Amino acid sequence: MTIDRAVFAFAGIVVLTGLTLAIWVHPYWVLLSAFAGLNMFQSAFTGFCPAAMVFKRLGFKPGTLFK
Repeated sequence: MTIDRAVFAFAGIVVLTGLTLAIWVHPYWVLLSAFAGLNMFQSAFTGFCPAAMVFKRLGFKPGTLFK
């Protein structure tokens, strides 16, 4: 799995977790999904993604977006 795919998978898990917790626990958990969305948005313009840095240190292969 490349860093790109790992970042997308992780972002999807974070968004779905935030929405699930917002439904079952407390509505403020939707802020977790908003944070993930904002991080993806800024990453599209800056190329900076903290999750990509973590996956790189974990030994994932570089992709085309995050190296």
